[in-house]
Amino acid sequence: MAMPEDDIFTPHATRSRPPFGGAHARGKVIDQDGRELSDGPLHPQFQGFQDGFRFDFRNSSANPFGNLTREERLARLEMIAKLLDVAFVVPGTNVRYGIDGLIGLIPVIGDLITTAISLWLVREARLLGAPWHITARMLANVAVDGVVGMVPVAGDAFDVMFRANIRNVRMLRRWLDKQPRL
Repeated sequence: MAMPEDDIFTPHATRSRPPFGGAHARGKVIDQDGRELSDGPLHPQFQGFQDGFRFDFRNSSANPFGNLTREERLARLEMIAKLLDVAFVVPGTNVRYGIDGLIGLIPVIGDLITTAISLWLVREARLLGAPWHITARMLANVAVDGVVGMVPVAGDAFDVMFRANIRNVRMLRRWLDKQPRL
């Protein structure tokens, strides 16, 4: 038996409906172990997921960047600056270097990555209330570090010695220490 040509060009209403679009289950809902699930409310632990997943990162303990005090933010900035600039020691010397010097060995891309992280530190300083003149000096340090760091070998040596992130955090710390406590 052949199918009429109408059905080929104009599908039936049942075929044109999306597979799960607004449809309710017609039969019993069975879990993976073969047990029948009731249509009642969800377990209280999963009640919030009934309408879909929602995350509120602004007021959540899951957000590592929110709800930090001024001192906690500054401590985080100092830790990141130390990791970027002075985390390791060249064996047998007193020369310290950080991840900035290592990532900077990757031509162009490494310097762009470390410059982006340094700019994030400047943004955090701005969020802590640093005035424009402090922020401008911090941006100048990042620019010098980024531009000179792009030079293949000499730039990497400059990155190790200049330590723009440590300079920026020290500058921010000095400014914050002069500010009155609230």
